[in-house]
Amino acid sequence: MDPLSDVLSLLKPRSYVSASLDAGGTWSIQFPQHEGVKFNAVISGQCWLSVEGIPDAVRLQSGDCFLLPRGRPFCLASDLALTPIDAHKIFAIAREGGIVSYNGGGDCFVVGSLFALAGNHADILLGELPPIVYIRQESDQAALRWSLERMMQELRDRQPGCFLVIEHLAHMMLVQALRLHLAEGLRGGVGWLCALADQQMGAAIHAMHDDPAYGWTLQELAERVGMSRSSFALKFKATVGASPMAYLTRWRMLLAGDRLANSSDSVSVIALSLGYESESAFSTAFKRIMGCSPRQYSCRQTPVSLLPIKG
Repeated sequence: MDPLSDVLSLLKPRSYVSASLDAGGTWSIQFPQHEGVKFNAVISGQCWLSVEGIPDAVRLQSGDCFLLPRGRPFCLASDLALTPIDAHKIFAIAREGGIVSYNGGGDCFVVGSLFALAGNHADILLGELPPIVYIRQESDQAALRWSLERMMQELRDRQPGCFLVIEHLAHMMLVQALRLHLAEGLRGGVGWLCALADQQMGAAIHAMHDDPAYGWTLQELAERVGMSRSSFALKFKATVGASPMAYLTRWRMLLAGDRLANSSDSVSVIALSLGYESESAFSTAFKRIMGCSPRQYSCRQTPVSLLPIKG
């Protein structure tokens, strides 16, 4: 797989499609803080989006899409001067995946999905995204239009298997939105996601993800992307925020953590599969990155927070 697919697979996103909103007249709805990532799209009409902590509201038009990856409370409204109504009062009676009509509907239609991240360490993706990710270019919207239209058809028709179809469509939309943001909005930033927008750094990350057990050296990675050893090391750290070896170790430990939590593989088997000749060396690296021993990690019932990447 490619690096973005690798990370999303570890995070195990599951979509929970909320009731879509068909609003009419004047209206204002306040949505509470949420866990995970929200993806919303304005199918028709227009409205304002105001997100807590962001000074300027955004005017959304038909076709505009946005991600809210930080879980901040937000407001959708025809007029932000209105006193908002709590979203729970509107959506509480809606069946899952249904369409809620407010004030008679007909003026603004918004559809959205909430992605709950079942995997540990959501910060490796969400920490590199801004509070709001916009998709407003017409060419970008076209890439999402088929999925949006198909989702609307599934919501309206309620055919057998519709929830599974909607979940797959929502996953496609999430990946497409991240692709578009990667292509347009991350160049010049710092972090592994930003680095994927750089041809050379993206190729180096891809190589490490393709074969994490291999004993990569700075020289080999530099040759892989056509750079000198020193230039590669400097550019990688400036782009990713960590040295190549620190990034590789961190990625290995994330893979190890996933296997410890979701497989019956022993610590020694996992260590060997990730390029460590001894269980002791692997355990030392794991504790340094993950904050606990492999056996403690596998026994924990709740996720742990990943320690800051160093190097």
